[in-house]
Amino acid sequence: MKREYPNHDHNTHFNTATSSSLSAAGPDLSGKSKMWNEIDEPDAGVDELLAVLGYKVKSSDMIDVAQKIEHLEGVLGNDDELSQIASYSVHYNPSDLSSWLGSMICELNPIVQQPIVADSFATGVDDLQAIAGNAIYPPPAKKPKPTSPPEAASSSYNPNPIVLVDSQENGVRLVHTLMACAEAIQNDDLKLAGTLVKQAGILAASQAGAMRKVAAYFAEALARRIYRLYPKSEQDSPAFQDLLEMHFYETCPYLKFAHFTANQAILEAFAGKKKVHVIDFSMKQGMQWPALMQALALRPGGPPSFRLTGIGPPSGDNKDHLQEVGWKLAQVADSIRVKFQYRGFIAESLADLEPAMIDLREDEVVAVNTVFELHPLLARPGEIDKVLTVVKGMKPEILTVVEQEANHNGPVFMERFTESLHYYSTLFDSLESSGNGVSPVEGGDVVLTDQDKVMSEVYLGKQICNVVACEGPDRVERHETLTQWKTRFESAGFEAVHLGSNAYKQASMLLAVFAGGDGYRVEENDGCLTLGWHTRPLIATSAWKLK
Repeated sequence: MKREYPNHDHNTHFNTATSSSLSAAGPDLSGKSKMWNEIDEPDAGVDELLAVLGYKVKSSDMIDVAQKIEHLEGVLGNDDELSQIASYSVHYNPSDLSSWLGSMICELNPIVQQPIVADSFATGVDDLQAIAGNAIYPPPAKKPKPTSPPEAASSSYNPNPIVLVDSQENGVRLVHTLMACAEAIQNDDLKLAGTLVKQAGILAASQAGAMRKVAAYFAEALARRIYRLYPKSEQDSPAFQDLLEMHFYETCPYLKFAHFTANQAILEAFAGKKKVHVIDFSMKQGMQWPALMQALALRPGGPPSFRLTGIGPPSGDNKDHLQEVGWKLAQVADSIRVKFQYRGFIAESLADLEPAMIDLREDEVVAVNTVFELHPLLARPGEIDKVLTVVKGMKPEILTVVEQEANHNGPVFMERFTESLHYYSTLFDSLESSGNGVSPVEGGDVVLTDQDKVMSEVYLGKQICNVVACEGPDRVERHETLTQWKTRFESAGFEAVHLGSNAYKQASMLLAVFAGGDGYRVEENDGCLTLGWHTRPLIATSAWKLK
């Protein structure tokens, strides 16, 4: 289904210009509007999951609490020792979980055995013995029951040794468990996989920060694949997805980088042109285009006539979101005196488009833009080739493409799982750092809210679930690397356009503005630009033209 909206035509003149660079114009890329009310922040350092249950336990105390729980289980397993509890009238506040457990242990068994540091967990789940390697330690052999009379049980009780596992070792064990679960799924051993995914959930709860969050999303995705749970939520509408993406836009610089670098390439392709036309395959909220319009307004010789065609899916709520976006952009264009026309198309898939639908004009220079919209086409055979053929029919001066720099489209599930685990672990790590920073704006600092961070995590978590749990046409997060896209575009009749050192320098300046830029890295890769976290590239911008 396709629908087009009326044109918005604003005829104004602007005869002042100073620069053709995006750095000279555009709204503050790190500013934001508050869409959610701020919520109270939890006590610093307190474990979030246990806090919900009423227990205030700092993440740094989790190891101590785990030791005491294991020791207490050993004590309570003895019936004679258990009878001592009934005689006490003192009740302890369970909100201080560590002190409460320590007090119970001291009363039930005053003499505590010296802790034993072990390299592996001791577990009683027989299914875990099937795992090769050191992912899970096999359960110890059961000792014969003592033959001493019952009255001697209390004096001869020897508590279980306390197993100490530090957070780093726990993290390694968690990764091994997730990998072992994925391997069991690939081998179609769903019974073992079910046991392992439960163990992964327990291990994830003992972690803190980004590791805990990303592991929880992967454990959930594995569980959905094991038990074939694919619930359809009303919140999975395009409008809700756009909302999640807006929070992601505010939290970290990846989408800002994508828009900025693509706009810089388009601006250079439009140099000296009087009539320009952008066809946006990823219109959504239109956040990319005010900056480009302001840059065009400051162009030497005055702004060109700017026409924008925005393409997007049906909203699902019977609202014309594309039309609303067009009205807002028309107001921006009017305020900066840029002649502007807008047209919106609603399409179920980009593969439904034809060049004749776009109202192409011979006196206009065309640019086609797509941000994170091409990889879903790989879910259905032939769709990406059809879309690239349609793009060629539009005869664009430039095609700008932004995609994730990852290989999540391989045929082997285990390889795809491993790659996605590393990729999203890096993304969550950067997200954790961004959440601790601020976005400077004119007149002060705007602190990133908890809602931005949480919704950004949901945005990435949905991608994880799709990569891991889904198959066939339902698996749309089929990310490919820049090298793979280059091969695809060159085969379709395109050649690369070098983004240039100016775009590299200005993208680096953008990161310096965003939360200090610590950890983020801009790199040039054969004329394309990538943005990554430390040494790992995460998204890539490339530009193409017809051969």
